Amino acid sequence: MPFKDILLNDGRKIPAIGFGSWKIPKDVASGQVSQAIDLGFDHLDTAQVYRNEEEVGQAIKESGLSRKDLWITTKWSGVDDKDPLTSVKESLEKLGIEYIDLYLIHHPRLTKGDIPGTWKKLEELQKAGYVKSIGVSNFTKEDLQELLASATIKPVVNQILLHPYVIKSTTPLLKYLKEQHIVPEGYSTLIPLTSKTGGPVDKPVNAIAKRLNVKPEQVLLAWSHAKDAVIVTTSSRKERLEGYLDVGDIKLTKEDVKAIDDAGAKGELWEERKQKLTVAAKYAAAAGLIGYIVFSKL
Repeated sequence: MPFKDILLNDGRKIPAIGFGSWKIPKDVASGQVSQAIDLGFDHLDTAQVYRNEEEVGQAIKESGLSRKDLWITTKWSGVDDKDPLTSVKESLEKLGIEYIDLYLIHHPRLTKGDIPGTWKKLEELQKAGYVKSIGVSNFTKEDLQELLASATIKPVVNQILLHPYVIKSTTPLLKYLKEQHIVPEGYSTLIPLTSKTGGPVDKPVNAIAKRLNVKPEQVLLAWSHAKDAVIVTTSSRKERLEGYLDVGDIKLTKEDVKAIDDAGAKGELWEERKQKLTVAAKYAAAAGLIGYIVFSKL
């Protein structure tokens, strides 16, 4: 079975997997987005700060698809201190579309301490018809509580870092999102394979992949999907993208998910200890240097 769309709290449905354009250089962005569309991705995720909205727009135009056949997400990133209204108009022009399906505040720090005021501006964009749905990205539980205290429109999603090595600290946020009927969108889920190889997560992921006769990266994306998160991922390789789309057919057991969670929690604890040891070592080295300088002057 292919991925099923996910119902949002405003009644709209979002495709459960999206192709992200983060870190894709401008000179190849159009081609990579076009490839993703051709393979079946109907959810495209970009942002003002990625500086490739024009290239994403070119791919959209060249696809020949009707506007209603694509879900387009972009984000207000505070580039050049432009306000959300100015930014959304520029994004619409660059993307070459008449409305944006989902518009996000890229990070709470961009609000400069005024989350409620900034959210009000997004509410106004939705009411004016520039965007269909609004949400946030990289918000903590506390950020969301501050927003919800005065919001008249609830965020439909919170796009967050989501991989096994942050699951221990992220679980309370995921629980809160579920309580508030806010859908999580997970990015960088493949980090255990791309930049943290050799950690505790490798063992359960590889074992599950072998048992199900799938790729480890598919297992990780299926793990994110099991968390009821919209998957935001990317690749320049056709065969990888095809494999990502096949994740909708992969069903992990509760035991599979728990095994990955437990391994991720061990890895997160190990990372915390390593960071503390690194900081302690730096302080010790600094103290030693100061002691040497003082002693040499005696």
